Amino acid sequence: MHFISQELEDYIEQHSEKEPQLLADLNKETYQKILLPRMLSGHFQGRVLSMLSKLIRPVNILEIGTYTGYSALCLCEGMQDKGQLHTIDIKEELVDFQRKHFDKSTWGKQIVQHLGEAVDIIPNLNMKFDLVFIDADKENYINYFEMIVPKMNKGGIILSDNVLWSGKVLEPLQKNDLSTQVLLEYNQLLKNDPRVETVLLPIRDGLTVSRIL
Repeated sequence: MHFISQELEDYIEQHSEKEPQLLADLNKETYQKILLPRMLSGHFQGRVLSMLSKLIRPVNILEIGTYTGYSALCLCEGMQDKGQLHTIDIKEELVDFQRKHFDKSTWGKQIVQHLGEAVDIIPNLNMKFDLVFIDADKENYINYFEMIVPKMNKGGIILSDNVLWSGKVLEPLQKNDLSTQVLLEYNQLLKNDPRVETVLLPIRDGLTVSRIL
């Protein structure tokens, strides 16, 4: 579902910060070589992620769902010099693709890749996070949130992507549509959970910003 017209999306991009060349190259190569390139954050959302990270100035960042590494590099733009970004994905075939582009950046040595199921990896990350980006399988969003909250520093930010789910959150729930069902429950959880304050932004497919209290 397109929430705004393509013309308006183009205008927004033209009047936002320019996409860095490294990310433009990654964007192009993703569309040329990788399945489902629309999963990429892209220019506008990437600049939103970059700006939020620059405002937060995180030391440790966690990303759940790496894909080709575009959003990870955007989040690194605000990371402190001593910081690390840990990113988790299940697709082994993308690891080398991600690493190639990570190493072209100035943050290559600060980016730690984890291959496997996030529910298995997160409990073994013995650190506190200032910024988390959840952009993986929707069925586990609630599980990820519950695992992450105890690992967040006070005032830390959790970003959750695809929370409008192409507008399905407003449509009658279809039988066996577990992703939409969980997202409906997740959005309600973020609204009511006393541990966070939340604002849902209508950026692309919906981006929620939740601040740890």
